[in-house]
Amino acid sequence: MVSRPRPDGDLPDSVRSGSRPHRVSDAQPAGTDAPQAAGAYSVARRIGGLVHTAGMTPRRGGALVATGMIGGDISIESGRELTTLATERALEAAASILLPTESLAGVVSLTVFLAAIPSFTEHSAVADAASALVSERMPGAPLPVRAAVGVASLPGGAPVEVQLIAEVELAEQLPG
Repeated sequence: MVSRPRPDGDLPDSVRSGSRPHRVSDAQPAGTDAPQAAGAYSVARRIGGLVHTAGMTPRRGGALVATGMIGGDISIESGRELTTLATERALEAAASILLPTESLAGVVSLTVFLAAIPSFTEHSAVADAASALVSERMPGAPLPVRAAVGVASLPGGAPVEVQLIAEVELAEQLPG
């Protein structure tokens, strides 16, 4: 007998219900406004001295602040502002899993996905906003490598999504 897949993709009950098992590596400090996963994934994962984030869209209070296409109903300048917000959320996601004695030393890699009209070619002008925020937040750190990718659509109609890999630095211990 062949069984049909369930509409939820055979996800465990903990995922379908919106909760998931707690893992120390994915823990978020209590009382933070760190981004929350909108599905069956972690917002950030630590692998050795690197933190990888999920793609972050421009949200406030859990809601997208804009939908649409870059180069169409969203201007380059608005796209830059939305990219800054999405990058801020990615940095918050990365920081949310650090120990109290750790900080982000720098961003190694940025990927900026832009939902853009087919004729749009100014991807780098929009993605530069992500690099600028990282440079502002981490002065003296080398600029990350970066990819700016034009796509047909993003989750929820978001115009931009930012994913990053950050380097973790152990904070200096004060003599005790």
